[in-house]
Order: sequence, then C-alpha cells, then structure tokens
Amino acid sequence: MRFTPSRIILHRNVRRGRIGWVRLARVVSDDSRGLLLWIARGAPVAYEVADDGRGMRAMPFTEWLTRSYRLEQGVWNGPPVLKFLPAGADHSVWFFRGADGRFANWYVNLEEHGVRWDDGAVAGVDVVDQDLDVVVRPDRSWHWKDEEEFAERLAVPEHYWVPDAAAVRAEGERVVKLAEAGQFPFDGTWCDFVPDPGWTVPTALPPGWDRPPAR
Repeated sequence: MRFTPSRIILHRNVRRGRIGWVRLARVVSDDSRGLLLWIARGAPVAYEVADDGRGMRAMPFTEWLTRSYRLEQGVWNGPPVLKFLPAGADHSVWFFRGADGRFANWYVNLEEHGVRWDDGAVAGVDVVDQDLDVVVRPDRSWHWKDEEEFAERLAVPEHYWVPDAAAVRAEGERVVKLAEAGQFPFDGTWCDFVPDPGWTVPTALPPGWDRPPAR
C-alpha cells in the first residue's frame, strides 16, 4: 500500500490495542525508502488522558494503570516536524525545527514498524511507540532520551507494550551508527525541506480517526 503525495493521513500510536495518540499529517513522499510525513503547527491531534485529565507522563506508570481513559482532541503546539518512517524499520526519524524555522536536530523514535490502513475517506499508519528515543544533534553527536521512563515501564511487564527491551536498544544503537557515519537519512537529506505553500491545515480530525487500530 502506497499513499499519494499531498494526501492527508493519520499517524497513530497504539498501546496494547488502544489508541495512545493521533496526529494529522500530510504525505510528502512514499517510495521504496519509506514514508515521509509533514506535521504542521496547529494540525489537529488527539491524545489519551486519564479520567482526571492528566496524560500518562504526568504520573507514575503504576498509577496510570489504575485509571480509566479517554481520547481528548486538540492541536499540535510543537514545532513543525518532518517524520520519516523507513520501510520495514522499527524506528522513525523526525526532523525538528527551531523557532526560526531552521533544522534543529534529528529525533530517532524507536517504535514497532507501522501498519498501514486505508478506509477510502480516511487512511493512516499505526505504530507502537517503544518510548526509548535518541536525540541526534546537527554535528551528529547524540544521547539517549527517556531512559528512566523506559525502565519504569519495563518494571511492569504484564502491562507494558514492549516485550523485548534489548531489541529496542539494539535498534537504537544500529541507527546511531548510521548517524555517526552521516549516512541517510542523517546526510543532510530533507534538512532544508519547505512544505508546499498550498497545503492548508484542516481544523479537525476527519470522521473515522478513532477507528479500531490496524495492529
């Protein structure tokens, strides 16, 4: 399944069969290398919150597990971001920008590779975010991110969605080697990307955004 460039799709994170977050994205390209998505500032999103309105990262994981949940809609308040999902890989690479709009750093999001779906009027790709990440600076120095969060959740394996912590870290180490060597996609590709000025940002998620996960 390939998505047509400029098509609007949904990038969704799934946790144990439940939607964790949804981000509306524009397809930049989709080819043998993988899927490239653009998420504009102000793009519609949804994210899981507990019954008291707090997100998962705002409380200990063991407390989160005792709560009931709902999906709350909002908008993407972060910087515009380009997301590359390499074909068949268990990670994605995000290209973050600074306040001046220029490339700031790469962000390696470790995740189970995406499963695509297309219902006609709405389509998307579902991943399982594995929480441990790698930040790669423009000089290709790097550091792990969210190691404490990763360890906290691994301590409750019967409720966590990551079955193999070693495999997750090994994937990160593999990608770090590409970054250190300046190999694609850490070779400057897309760092100067400019979105099509004709791309408008929808004001709401499309009907069907909360359809059952494809994973």
